[in-house]
Amino acid sequence: MSPKKWIEATDAIGIVSKAGRYGGTYAHSDIAMSFAAWISPEFQLYIMKDSRRLKTDENSRLSLNWNLNREISKLNYRIHTGAIKGNLIPPELTSAQIAYTYANEADILNVVLFGKTARQWKDENSTVKGNMWDGATLNRLLALANLESYNAILINQGRKQKERMELPRQLAVWQLQALETVSLNNLPKLGVDLHKG
Repeated sequence: MSPKKWIEATDAIGIVSKAGRYGGTYAHSDIAMSFAAWISPEFQLYIMKDSRRLKTDENSRLSLNWNLNREISKLNYRIHTGAIKGNLIPPELTSAQIAYTYANEADILNVVLFGKTARQWKDENSTVKGNMWDGATLNRLLALANLESYNAILINQGRKQKERMELPRQLAVWQLQALETVSLNNLPKLGVDLHKG
């Protein structure tokens, strides 16, 4: 019985057979693993090792992307704090007032992007090392980097705090929606060609 006939006879899901030059039999990775075991233990071991290698490579790439976005957001944080220093901190402020101003401005972006201040996040995650930015997704880190630059522009333009909450919030929503769409469209398709070894 051919794979195509078997698929049709059993209404199989998770497995597809295509004819033609670029055809083949493709299956969900879990089905392919079972098929590999049926062929031979050596082939199953080969498939399992290769699958782990691919997963390790994927995690390594994600880690590099995350680290890159984290570094970009750190650099943009300097742009942001430079705008704060140049526009929102008069010389007569005390050290405590200056620190409060920086924290308050950072919390504007925290609330816009994460829905909470740094203190609220820390209170909710007291056992977690680092801050909310350390646990952020790639998309949120990219949006954060963009928001820091955008808020620095708004500060330099002399915009009031209310506007600096509303405008970045609109930008964050739009960017996150756009980034999610891009991410979903670029996900690799599940499937393994069972005829290739």
